[in-house]
Amino acid sequence: MCLALVVDDDPTQQLIISKLLKKIGLEVIVASDGVEALEQVKSTSPVLVILDILMPRMNGYEVCQQLKSNEKTQHLPVIMYSGQEREFNFLNTRSKSGADAYLSKLCRPQELLNTIHQLLPKKKQSAALS
Repeated sequence: MCLALVVDDDPTQQLIISKLLKKIGLEVIVASDGVEALEQVKSTSPVLVILDILMPRMNGYEVCQQLKSNEKTQHLPVIMYSGQEREFNFLNTRSKSGADAYLSKLCRPQELLNTIHQLLPKKKQSAALS
């Protein structure tokens, strides 16, 4: 089974995204800040990271930059997921964070699922759904 990491300091957002991912057959782990996220990636090897921007200790930009600059995690799909309109507008300019996709937390659930299906290789999608 495939593992997804949801990184958000808001427990409600963690729950909403986790339920959605579980519906499509992914196992889910969560982290509440960037430091915890990097530790989880190292110890669990997820196939996808959904990453909030504004978090304590280390923000989403820094986490994404570290993941994308590391040879072992540079190909790990990262979706930046923000509820802040200002942050979302900045992301649309394709910041140097290197994320694979940028979505607003105000998007429809199907938009998030479509993005996940585009980013995960077919082999991993099949494994997640079986």
